[in-house]
Amino acid sequence: MDATARFRTLVKGPEPTMRLDEGAMLIAAHAYPGLDVDAEVARLDELAAGCPEPSVAGMVSHLFGELGFRGNGDDYGDPRNSYLNDVLDRRVGLPITLSLVVMEVGRRLGVPVVGIGMPGHFVVRHEGVPRVLLDPFDGGRELTVDDCAERVAAIYGGAVLFTPSMLQPVGPRAMLARMLANLKQRFSMTGDAVGAEWALRLRTAIPEVDRRELGELAGAQAAIGRYRAAAETLEGMAAELPGEAAAKAVAKARQFRARLN
Repeated sequence: MDATARFRTLVKGPEPTMRLDEGAMLIAAHAYPGLDVDAEVARLDELAAGCPEPSVAGMVSHLFGELGFRGNGDDYGDPRNSYLNDVLDRRVGLPITLSLVVMEVGRRLGVPVVGIGMPGHFVVRHEGVPRVLLDPFDGGRELTVDDCAERVAAIYGGAVLFTPSMLQPVGPRAMLARMLANLKQRFSMTGDAVGAEWALRLRTAIPEVDRRELGELAGAQAAIGRYRAAAETLEGMAAELPGEAAAKAVAKARQFRARLN
């Protein structure tokens, strides 16, 4: 099974048993064709095995102290910050990928850690007693709720009002969708049409993602000359749309098919 098909199968399975580490590494496999996904995932086993004690303090000390994982504030937009294999190699990443490392090491150690997808920033929370919020991008620093509110205010000013609901855990699908949204945005900004196409192809495979993004995918496919794929994407989209919107999608699909002649 190729990486795209494997990703689709994964994200359509039951979320409680979904392997977040595998999903993230399958994303990376699209940037690194031939990547041994299973071997790369096993590196997280090694990180967990090297942790001196199965506790939050032990993980923070091991990952951010001894091994030096850190947020890449110098080149935040580097796509390598979103590829889990690169994060493990370079020990730098985005808030969400560093959070993923903490969560997956915690899972292996029996330390329950969940992802918290605040607007503009991603952190984790240890689900023990008491609960502890941590910022993996800032060396695993412990956070208060007020710290989180200040972070949202610093990013958005008064445009986004912080509420406690922003500290609800998010599941694997939402995390993978957010990682792909970051990549889609980066590829669009840099004019990487090939990257934008595969990022959208994976993102639209996730059931919760807005189906209107299939239109973006079709546009990305057409931009790299994949007119048949673009037409098929729009035809599939039309089946999920009402009346006039479906007709427009079908008409656009016909235009793409005409370019195959």
